[in-house]
Formats: sequence, C-alpha cells, structure tokens
Amino acid sequence: MTDTVDEVDLPYDDDASQQKKIEALQERLEVLESQNEDMRDKLLDANAENNKYQQKLERLTHENKKLKQSPLFVATVQEVGDDGVIIKQHGNNQEAVTEVTDEMREELEPDDRVAVNNSLSIVKQLDSETDVRARVMQVDQSPDVTFADIGGIEEQMAEVRETVEMPLTSPEMFEDVGIDPPSGVLLHGPPGTGKTLLAKAVANETDATFIKMAGSELVHKFIGEGSKLVRDLFELARQEEPAVVFIDEIDAIAAKRTDSKTSGDAEVQRTMMQLLSEMDGFDDRGEIRLIAATNRFDMLDRAILRPGRFDRLIEVPKPDVEGRKQIFQIHTRKMNVSDDVDFDELAEEIVDASGADVKAICTEAGMFAIRDDRTEVAMADFRDAWEKIQQEEAEDDDVSRTFA
Repeated sequence: MTDTVDEVDLPYDDDASQQKKIEALQERLEVLESQNEDMRDKLLDANAENNKYQQKLERLTHENKKLKQSPLFVATVQEVGDDGVIIKQHGNNQEAVTEVTDEMREELEPDDRVAVNNSLSIVKQLDSETDVRARVMQVDQSPDVTFADIGGIEEQMAEVRETVEMPLTSPEMFEDVGIDPPSGVLLHGPPGTGKTLLAKAVANETDATFIKMAGSELVHKFIGEGSKLVRDLFELARQEEPAVVFIDEIDAIAAKRTDSKTSGDAEVQRTMMQLLSEMDGFDDRGEIRLIAATNRFDMLDRAILRPGRFDRLIEVPKPDVEGRKQIFQIHTRKMNVSDDVDFDELAEEIVDASGADVKAICTEAGMFAIRDDRTEVAMADFRDAWEKIQQEEAEDDDVSRTFA
C-alpha cells in the first residue's frame, strides 16, 4: 500500500512544531535567567541594607546599655598603700579610701587619673590628662621642605643643624667631648627671611616628633589656661621624645615685663613664667630641643634670652646679592625660563628684597607669562613682577600710615 500525501507531510509538521516548542522554551529560560539575575541583585541589596540596619541596631543597643549604667566620676590617686588607695574626686574635692585588686594596686601611682562609680570604687585607670589642643599641634606628616630648598643663609643653616639636628642624630659626639648639647635656638630677623623654613627643614630631616605652635595660641583670657597649655605641650614632648618644639611669634608671650596691672597682661606674664620654668626648671627637659622665631627681637624679655634657655641666638638677615641669586635658582628649578634671564642681574636689581620677596617675584613672573599665553618666562616678566610687588608694598605702607 502506498503512502498518501497527508501521511508523508505529517512527520515534517511534527518536527516544525517541536522546534517551535524548543525555541519557546529557550526564550522562557532566558527570561527566567534574567529574572533570576535581577532577584539575585535585589537579594544582595537587601543583605547590604540588612547589615546596615544590624550595625545601627548594635550601636543603639550599646548606647542604650551605656545610658543605663551608673555614671562614672574622675578622681586623682593621692596615695597607694596596703590598706587601700586614697583618692580625691574632681569637682567637690571629696577624699575617700577604696579597696582595689592587687593587680590594679601595682599599676596605680600617685597623681594617676581614675574613674570611680557612685560608691567611689575605682572602675578603671584613665590616660594621662593632656589638653587636646596640645596634641593637635603635633605634626604627623613631615613638611616637604629640605635644607636644599633654602638659600642665602648657609651659615644660619649650619648653626641650626649643629644645635638641633646633631644632638638628636649624633649625641655620642657631645658625650665624647664631655659637654651638654645646646638646649634651644632663637631665630630672629626681618619677616620673610626663612626662619619658619628652617624649622620646617629640621622637621623633615630628623626622626624626632615635631610640635609646632604660634605664641598667639598660648594667649587666653581665662586665668591659668595659657600656662596649662604650655605644661601640656612639654608633657606631650616628654611622652614623645626625642622631640622638637617650635614656637613661632614667641614675642606674643615673651615680651618685656611691665608694671601693668591689667588682668590680660598678668595672664600673659603667667604664661611666660610657665614657659621659662619648662625651658630651664628643676625637672630635666630630656631629649627635647626648642626652636623659636620672632620678628621683634627687641621686645623679648631678658630672662628668656639667657643661656640655658636659648643657648644660640641666630640672626637671620635679608639675603645678600649672592643669596638672592641662589633663591632665584631654587624657586625657578621647575619653571620654563627663557635664555635671556640673567639671575646675577636680577639679584643686583632687587635691592633689599627678602627671600619671601624673591619667591613672590618668581610666582608673579610666571603669572605674567600665563596672561600673555606664553610657556616661557622672560627677563621682562621678572622685572615687571618686582615693580608690581614694590607698588603693592608702597600701597600697604600708605594704608598703615592712614590708620596709625
């Protein structure tokens, strides 16, 4: 028996239908995989959100637990004995004897700060009290200034290095000779001559802890606050020694004493007395070197200038012609300078310019080139910059005389 046409085509129709079903299933599979990927992303987002809320819950739980605890009070250990520890509570000066464990008794010493509860039992020992302002003045990252970036004051650089840097890096040299290293150096001279730069270079070149402050930061209106900050600064230096303490504008707290009866002058003098005591008092200063800077050497009290406090008084004058040339070369190392620039001639022309003036000339000369859309700085740019700086200084002097 022969096959009919319908019977022959039927298998082909079945194959086509089966192919369509497979394609439909593949499309459905792709949709499901896409949906699955979206759901996976949503699950990850939900887990991250859950972790965030979990952390917030833990923090709130911890804070709630702390709020439910009994308050703690600060006290000072007066005496440690076999029968107990005598403490004095801050605020009301109440004294009490309390029992402590043998382990804590071995750790406690007189003048230690402790936390006590309502029954005046010692809960824990506290860190030594240091004004947070003192710790802020500690320099954690060394400045990017080196002695190679300072020109025109080679003699002063050598004195600073042998006074501050050498005792920290080579103390054995002083021991072999049998002398104590200089304890401090005072840099004085006109503004802009490089006094602060010298201190920055010392901070960069030594591994000692560097603490910087301005004299004006030690002046406060409340009685005893300035002297307390001075104590905390030197206490911080002793904790971190070897250390270098730099006091800029020291004339703000070390001016000549007068008979003035105002409370402000009296507080400044108390701060200076504390500074004098820290510099050369009964307690050994240790491996702490002191650098100070001032533009008004004539205003300083004689007590702070005597040997033992500042063993070196170094004048930092304005640079001479050769010094100005060196400073030009330092500040133009990265500049694209034209061949017609003659630093010898420029150094001769800018009479009585300080190192800061030379740096300002270089910056302003570069600005002239930028304004003219040039990539090279020409000799005329430096001359124009010097004229502009002189004009600005003359205008400032006129304004100062007007309001004087």
